[in-house]
Amino acid sequence: MAFAELSIADHVATVRLNRPEALNAISGEVANELAGAILQAAATPEAWAVVLTAAGDRAFCVGADLKERNRLGDAGWLRNRILMRSLFESLRALPQPSIAAVFGHALGGGFELALSCDLIVAAEDALFGLPEVRVGIVPGGGGTQLLARAIGAARAKELIFTGRRITAVEALDIGLVSRVVEREALEASTMELAREICRSSPAGVREAKRAIDRGWEVPLEVGIELEDLAWRRAVASEDRREGIAAFNDKRDPQWKGR
Repeated sequence: MAFAELSIADHVATVRLNRPEALNAISGEVANELAGAILQAAATPEAWAVVLTAAGDRAFCVGADLKERNRLGDAGWLRNRILMRSLFESLRALPQPSIAAVFGHALGGGFELALSCDLIVAAEDALFGLPEVRVGIVPGGGGTQLLARAIGAARAKELIFTGRRITAVEALDIGLVSRVVEREALEASTMELAREICRSSPAGVREAKRAIDRGWEVPLEVGIELEDLAWRRAVASEDRREGIAAFNDKRDPQWKGR
């Protein structure tokens, strides 16, 4: 059985975590397969947006496979760490915009998978949490950095220090998720958002994402320079020529993504 599945339709790549019998817990093998699917999506020119979802009905992902880790020695923990870091780095490095479709439990590394995406659409039953300190470790998939950037340092510290879980509604209130929808509408709502993004120039969206991500923690004037570089790359693209022509012709643009 494949632990990660990749499909592409209408310029949207869907990466599905597929280990529902273990609540989609991330073992070393799962991390390796999931990273491979993400890298394949990143390298697919016709994929203009990426959706990260999961199989099953109880959990998006409960984080690292602690049963596997219980069998590891110190050296095994460090080898496992390499696989885990590669997974989260592959997701954060996606050039396309990414959306996590979250339902049920999204805990530890599962929450960090969602945080590593650009946007989160949450079902009403979603529960988010970083409980790592409760078992003597710290979030290691970017949680300490990504959560603080998303909701501010004070709120992030409170959630990480206590391991408290928050509902989808609270996550929406603090700006962590983009939308909260009924569970039955999660897939359709996420795909609707992805397809809406795909109506924009893929080249322009990629450059905007790069400018935002790289400019987040640098001085404003450095960020403005990064934005200028992104603007220049977008202006040199075929998409810019097509977009302006389509506007003047009063027709829908036919994007090339380059």
